[in-house]
Amino acid sequence: MQHEVTAFAPATVANVGIGFDILGHTVEAVGDRVWLRRIDEPVVRIRAVKGVAGELPVDPQRNTAGRALQAMQAALKLEHGFEMDIEKGIPLASGMGGSAASAVAAVVAANALIERPVPPLRLLKFAMEGEIVASGSAHVDNIAPCLYGGLVLTVGIDHPRVKQIPVPRSLRCVLVHPHMHLGTREARAVLKSDVTRSDFVWQSANLAGFISGCYSNDLDMIRESFNDVIIEPQRQTLIPGFKDVQRGAMAAGAIGCSISGAGPTIFAWAEVEHTEAVRAAMISAFLSHALKSDSWISSIDNPGARVVSA
Repeated sequence: MQHEVTAFAPATVANVGIGFDILGHTVEAVGDRVWLRRIDEPVVRIRAVKGVAGELPVDPQRNTAGRALQAMQAALKLEHGFEMDIEKGIPLASGMGGSAASAVAAVVAANALIERPVPPLRLLKFAMEGEIVASGSAHVDNIAPCLYGGLVLTVGIDHPRVKQIPVPRSLRCVLVHPHMHLGTREARAVLKSDVTRSDFVWQSANLAGFISGCYSNDLDMIRESFNDVIIEPQRQTLIPGFKDVQRGAMAAGAIGCSISGAGPTIFAWAEVEHTEAVRAAMISAFLSHALKSDSWISSIDNPGARVVSA
């Protein structure tokens, strides 16, 4: 048996515009790391949280990774415990799946330290318990791609079904994070509880067209379907310059551009030859609204969380 490992979990784009709470994909360029050690005492301890996220709680009950491990320990009736260090590579309240990444990295690391490893679906449910700490509700559009990798559709909460969706090889994700915070709870608070019939039909058609386009390698179908008519219009006012960033990305050759997760990060899909122009246009648009930003260009069909050292 190994007694200590390090696991890496990638950042993610949730919702992917038209798939609120059910679609997400990995971004390999940035992520979180969890160093985990097996200990004899049946408790979960967090020694330190380091990296770019600032001060986060080391109380396991109030930390996404800690709470996920506690859920795993209780469900599996483990007689031992875990001690961990968390290195945050994902900015806090960025819309890049930072809370999910820590939770997923923790359970993936723990799975390598137990006598009988469990399948990914059980790890998904343990990580969901951690996500509740951050957002107040269980949703898997960050957790599922972070764990499974690539573009992922997840249907259901109590009994989730996870399906990896193929992505045309010519496409990349451009991710631009403005230097501001936007909490998931705040971004959810602005959402209306009802949807008109016409918007429901339009959004359903866009989601179906988008997934169909991914399976059939039809970039025109993806482009035409990459239009969120429900969530994006409500949240865009929380992000200064959103429409200018989106217009800039599309003018530079993106096939779609929307809010990553709860925001304020904005993502675009573009063919490889247009990615640098799209990134430059998005950064410039944010600067015109007095916002500096960090940016990444990543493939979309990336591996999910995994042990990187033992």
